[in-house]
Amino acid sequence: MNNQFVFLFDQSEKGKKELLGGKGANLAEMTRIGLPVPYGFTITTAACNAYYDAGQVISKEVESQVLEALHTLETKTDKRLGDPANPLLVSVRSGAVHSMPGMMDTVLNLGMNDDTVEGMAELTNNPRFAYDSYRRFIQMFSNVVLDVDNYFFEQRLEDFREEKGYHSDTELTAEDWIQVIAAFKSIVLKQVKRKFPEDPKEQLFLTINAVFDSWNNQRAVLYRRLHHIPGHLGTAVNIQSMVFGNMGDDSGTGVAFTRNPSTGESKLYGEYLINAQGEDVVAGIRTPQPIASLQEDMPDVYQQLVETCQLLENHYKDMQDIEFTVEGGNLFILQTRTGKRTAQAAIRTAVEMVKEKIMDQREALLRVDPDQLDQLLHHRIDPEHKREQLAAGLPASPGAATGQVVFDADEAEELSRDGKKVILVRPETTPDDIHGIVAAQATVTSRGGMTSHAAVVARGMGKACICGCDSIKIHLESKQFIAGSTTVNHGDTITIDGSTGEIFLGEIPMIEPELSDEFQLLLRWSDEEAKMGVRANADNPVDAEKALEFGAGGIGLCRTEHMFMDASRIPTVQSMILSETTAERKESLDKLLPMQQQDFEQIFETMQGHPITVRLLDPPLHEFLPDKEELLVEVTKLQLTDPHSSELEEKQNLLRKVRLLEESNPMLGHRGCRLGMIHPEIYEMQVKAIFNAMANVMDKGINVTSEIMIPLVSHVNELKKMRQLVTTIGDQIQGETGKTFDYLIGTMIETPRAALTADQIAEEADFFSFGTNDLTQTTFGFSRDDAEGKFLQHYVDRDVLKRNPFVSLDQEGVGKLVESGVKLGRKTKSTLKTGICGEHGGEKESIQFCFDLGMDYVSCSPFRVPSARLAAAQATIRHEQINSKKVPQYS
Repeated sequence: MNNQFVFLFDQSEKGKKELLGGKGANLAEMTRIGLPVPYGFTITTAACNAYYDAGQVISKEVESQVLEALHTLETKTDKRLGDPANPLLVSVRSGAVHSMPGMMDTVLNLGMNDDTVEGMAELTNNPRFAYDSYRRFIQMFSNVVLDVDNYFFEQRLEDFREEKGYHSDTELTAEDWIQVIAAFKSIVLKQVKRKFPEDPKEQLFLTINAVFDSWNNQRAVLYRRLHHIPGHLGTAVNIQSMVFGNMGDDSGTGVAFTRNPSTGESKLYGEYLINAQGEDVVAGIRTPQPIASLQEDMPDVYQQLVETCQLLENHYKDMQDIEFTVEGGNLFILQTRTGKRTAQAAIRTAVEMVKEKIMDQREALLRVDPDQLDQLLHHRIDPEHKREQLAAGLPASPGAATGQVVFDADEAEELSRDGKKVILVRPETTPDDIHGIVAAQATVTSRGGMTSHAAVVARGMGKACICGCDSIKIHLESKQFIAGSTTVNHGDTITIDGSTGEIFLGEIPMIEPELSDEFQLLLRWSDEEAKMGVRANADNPVDAEKALEFGAGGIGLCRTEHMFMDASRIPTVQSMILSETTAERKESLDKLLPMQQQDFEQIFETMQGHPITVRLLDPPLHEFLPDKEELLVEVTKLQLTDPHSSELEEKQNLLRKVRLLEESNPMLGHRGCRLGMIHPEIYEMQVKAIFNAMANVMDKGINVTSEIMIPLVSHVNELKKMRQLVTTIGDQIQGETGKTFDYLIGTMIETPRAALTADQIAEEADFFSFGTNDLTQTTFGFSRDDAEGKFLQHYVDRDVLKRNPFVSLDQEGVGKLVESGVKLGRKTKSTLKTGICGEHGGEKESIQFCFDLGMDYVSCSPFRVPSARLAAAQATIRHEQINSKKVPQYS
């Protein structure tokens, strides 16, 4: 039985997004519900994968099915591809499963040649339109299929306009376009050493090849990596009869969002151009008109568009991004997809759609991507600060940013790698600039509108963006732009406000973000649904306060070694480490005790009864000591300049002790509970500080729940010894103070042996906290710093690893150890509390994994708490829905 690789729009079954791609599935769906969609067909993602499997060759089977579907399209439209008397022209567009705006290729007006252009001119009685369409096709086909740089065409067109004294393309006549077409064909012949292809079927299959090839172009691969889209999915190809927005003043093209994608306001948002084709809007070459103006230019079309937008939003139950064309006063819908939006817009849309009864609370929670929420937790421009506006454009994507001006995407990426903050300034951006948009703090363009490529991509990434800032004149050759009387050079610092479209010279102070009422409501809904707690990693009162502000249910990791990093404490810590006897060490520890106690008291007071997991000292001791190489240089200098000084003797003694503490592999050396086993007096001091702090805070009428964590346990006997140390001191201080402490003793599971023997370790533990950063290192057998700096990105780029395992938990490997730890631990002790406190505790896929294992909580940095709360709610909902119905994807 032959595979079906091609589906007509009215032939496709509902719910075939994986096969038809998002665009193809939606075109079929809109055709089914009776919207004015130009007829066509979709070549599936399966055909794309077969193309790559065959060595980038279209099979005879696919070719045959395409020709059969083309015949149906010709019959349906009563036109023929290549027929000069009644030519069929088609668009050929990519359509991946997940929306990838601008990343892959499109060709419009396919089927035009020297004969069909004359037929189009006669049929439409509009020669100017026909020849304008032909030159567009030559330029687009040559760029996408023949790989001729657009620069050659744009430069020739600009030269032609100057020669004629024209200011815009709309001034060119049919005779002008005939001259331009001849020039464009000469460019093709010179650049690719072949004539422009005249056979429409050859054009069609060359274009299908090119669209399939674009699945793996550089920008598409980068976009997939950024948005974690699998590379094996492939792209569909949509072939659709053309409708023309460039037929005169009763025609046009545009993009409409059913709600404002920047703010979420329930109001039609978008732009259009009269007498233009679709690429003119999204490419940002011309600055379009706001959609509201369409009500004046074409009132009937505007009303039909409003009604269509409402229908589509209600049908898909989400904000829609719609491409439309008006041909001779008739509206056609070319595409609908879930609209890319800012976090602010996603939240407001979700909340308001619940109020409008379009969806319920659970559906709303699934509509917001947790990864977006950190956009709302960044700083914004201080409104009280006096500033002078340098220029203003369209507020395409909200957020404030400061950086050095650069004019090239490659340079933006390069400087960003060096730690520089840059703002990319361009006349317009193309999809090939995506790496620069990613690297920059923000993007500014002098042309293009709110739905141009730069705006859509920036909004999807949460990057600030200003478009259509035509008051600045950009000179790429001299690397500067001019705003009024001010010249801004490459490397100068500017600040932009993407929410207002304003640009300012220099750096402007920022203030803390404020969480909107909608955001707070969404998080309350999240807490109502979530069946897993969210805590924060916090080592000081400031972080603890921030954790509470963002809704954390406690502290899941308080790293006590961070309390010793204060410059005023380092000398005492160094003295403790360098002590050669226990007595000397205790003397230093006695000085550190009140410092630690004060730290704990402040954190306990801040958390007001919420549980706090305190991890005893963990890192290698040499981290607190002077750098060995620097000491060696100092000793060498003193030997040459003052060989008999007491300072030299002190430095030599210090160097000797540093060398004694030096380890071949510090990550696996004398750290964690091993430190407490060899030097129990260190842990004794910390435990005393914890219990004394608890007693003092309880005296103030504040409840304290403490969970004392013994780090890096690999064997049950280590935990047994350390547990005894803690309980002995706890009993002693309870006796002295008359208090009864609410505390647990547990460990961090961060070595494979601990996970594999968790049933034994659980005998001595009240809780397990999985330290997945170190567990990932010890499972993979590589250092995080070395791996990320040298080879890990290479692995991800080449699909050796799907994701960076330090960002998203490696469920197949490390995850099996975590699963083993949870199951074995609870087999021994059913009441065992389990959580995760590595960086994975704030990552949505890892949170889902933890929930599915039945963990009690996740812990992450304070600023990731809101996204973790939402992800925990989504994990609960998905877990319950997984076997009953298809779960909605993130918008």
